[in-house]
Amino acid sequence: MTGGPITADAYRTAERLLRHHRADLVRRMKVVPHWFDGGARFWYAVADGAGPRFVLVDPERGVRTPAFDHERLAAALTEAAGEPVDPAALPFAAIEPVPGGVSFTAFGATWRWEEATGRCERGPAPAARDPLAVRAPDGAREVFLHGHDLHVRSSRGTERPLTSDGMPGLDYGANPDYFMYSVLLGKLGLPHLPPALLWAPDSRRLLTHRTDQRGVRETHLVDSLPSDGGPPRLLTRRYALPGDERVPLAEFVILDVESGKAVQARSAPEPMSMASPITRGWAWWSADGTGVHYLSASRDGRELRLRRMDAATGEVRTIVHERGATRVEPAHGPMQEPLVRVLSGGEVLWYSQRDGWGHLYRHASDGTLLGRTTKGPWAVRRILHVDESAAMVYFVASGMVAGDPYRRSVCRVALDGTGFALVMDDDEDHEVTVSPDGGHFVDSSSTNANPPVHTVRDWDGRCLVELERADASRLLATGWRPPERFTTTAADGETTVHGMLYLPHDFDPAARYPVLDHPYGFPTGNRVTASFDAGYYGYDAEAMAALGFVVVAVDGRGSAGRDKAFHDVSYGNVADCGLSDHVAALRQLAGTRPWMDTARVGVFGMSAGGYAAVRAMADHPEVFTVGVAEDGMHDLRCLEAGLGETYQGPYDSDAYAAASTVESAHRIEGKLLLVHGGLDDSVLPHGTMRLVERLIAADKDFELLVVPGADHSYAGYDHYVTRRRWDFLVRHLTGCEPPGHRLTPVPLDPASVAGLFG
Repeated sequence: MTGGPITADAYRTAERLLRHHRADLVRRMKVVPHWFDGGARFWYAVADGAGPRFVLVDPERGVRTPAFDHERLAAALTEAAGEPVDPAALPFAAIEPVPGGVSFTAFGATWRWEEATGRCERGPAPAARDPLAVRAPDGAREVFLHGHDLHVRSSRGTERPLTSDGMPGLDYGANPDYFMYSVLLGKLGLPHLPPALLWAPDSRRLLTHRTDQRGVRETHLVDSLPSDGGPPRLLTRRYALPGDERVPLAEFVILDVESGKAVQARSAPEPMSMASPITRGWAWWSADGTGVHYLSASRDGRELRLRRMDAATGEVRTIVHERGATRVEPAHGPMQEPLVRVLSGGEVLWYSQRDGWGHLYRHASDGTLLGRTTKGPWAVRRILHVDESAAMVYFVASGMVAGDPYRRSVCRVALDGTGFALVMDDDEDHEVTVSPDGGHFVDSSSTNANPPVHTVRDWDGRCLVELERADASRLLATGWRPPERFTTTAADGETTVHGMLYLPHDFDPAARYPVLDHPYGFPTGNRVTASFDAGYYGYDAEAMAALGFVVVAVDGRGSAGRDKAFHDVSYGNVADCGLSDHVAALRQLAGTRPWMDTARVGVFGMSAGGYAAVRAMADHPEVFTVGVAEDGMHDLRCLEAGLGETYQGPYDSDAYAAASTVESAHRIEGKLLLVHGGLDDSVLPHGTMRLVERLIAADKDFELLVVPGADHSYAGYDHYVTRRRWDFLVRHLTGCEPPGHRLTPVPLDPASVAGLFG
């Protein structure tokens, strides 16, 4: 450190850098298009002042204009509603363009503003929308859960049962009991998710499934202080563990909403991991409505099939089938949209890592391999648009910029693999949103140091209209500096690994700073990003840098986002978490950066990062002397079956024991803080309690914070957990007492909670 205590001002700065405040520090960071006219035009809102500013865009004409005169509308609404309206803080967040003006909802009523007259006309109170119902494309009906069955409600308000044979453990349209943040949904007043279903294009039929959880293992949490103030309440969840015989199953069925006819899939039920295949985007209707395509994965993740279910007969046939020695995945990430497209003639674009990289292959409608569409030492990350008339596919790939496997580029190639080209040939990272009609796309380009520039482009890469340039002046004024991208050599002495280095505010190269490693630690994600957006975990790293730490984030071998061999290092070897590469990186970095004090190295993380933090202290106690582990995935034997079986492999008692921090608790040295939410129904607190028991048995000193009412995200408690993390690391790595600053709680409402997730 540069000497002296960590001040309350430093804490206040760190608090401003947290993810839910980023929109205040970086104006126009994001542009979210809301399409109309079939995707030919869109509107968006940006917050430049106290409230939103609305903009209309016509890409074909290259025109970007205010959606209306904000001053005139505010004056008209003030007069019509009898309420003061500030044009810089309009009391609505969405509009609907209508001929001659816009409509919107404010003060409990709908309004229509006419540009020609400058007047606001009051309409009826807005119709109530059921957030738990799924509306048909034509808007005439919606379907919702009612007990164990599905009911349908017309736009006139009449409702009737759509199914009647649901029962406990055999519910229609339900996700498994285990689904990320289901406790959080309850805190937001939502008893469950909307039903898992897909409407057909004709709005007459829908695809859903009966969710068979009969016989699935039950696990229990205790709600110590229920909202009604009564005695503790038992929360029971069906939660399959690795090696269990019974896991949740999806029995596909197509329902005709008008006739009531049900067509069952003539195939075995599909095992479900984490979420419904419909919720995950693994199922979709054919354009003509004659059938449904869906992806089917074996329980161990080593087989993946594309299947088609006939809507009239329920007959199911397999079109493409791929088998691998390790996991076979339809995309780079586990919850990412599958990179699979069925074209109008039945030909299939299929994502595969069969040559060691993630690429697209062409299969005939009978599954025959026709050839490959993409190839090279880089990876396809998203399919953006398939232009069948031109036999061309547009996609996002990473690894096109030399030396950077994470930077995303927009590319195109003919379906037969010829004519590959970069749509934009630059060194920027690109985040893309495609119009519904596929005619153009909104591009947000940035680097770690350069804020996003938002444009609309055609498929030749030409800028049709510039929308916004993000303003990071407030962020820079905090003392923030962009992270430094670096490369080091892995512990094997051969492989190049990438990382990010966050420097303290007011950095002085003549000083010595404590170091924090901030891992994720599970092969489902990565920590390195090429964009200006810090990412979910990056905000916590930036906050710690504001408190005077050098923070290091490394994507060691086994992490996602690169080639298949790099990723597969973690298969059956989750225990390492790439940490041997983290240690190698720390030593290499410190060799050229004397201001990194390797005698004061800590580690912190959440979920898989919490697991990695404890693992680091157990496996490398000579390096990591202080750690904070929040909601750690400490024992795969206590986690949802799909996580372990897909990434560690089929259940084997010895292999799963070796991957558990519980079995290595006796090796932990240094200062450790364990944190877990008492109502975490995602990563159950049982794993942390097992670790606690072993630490006690080994006579180890540690600190434990159980937050009784907290779920996996700590919503409602985030401010407290964050401050306790900061205090612990400051106290034990700097020798200073924390300043006593208290963070402001984040309101427990949908918008604010969304801010916690970036």
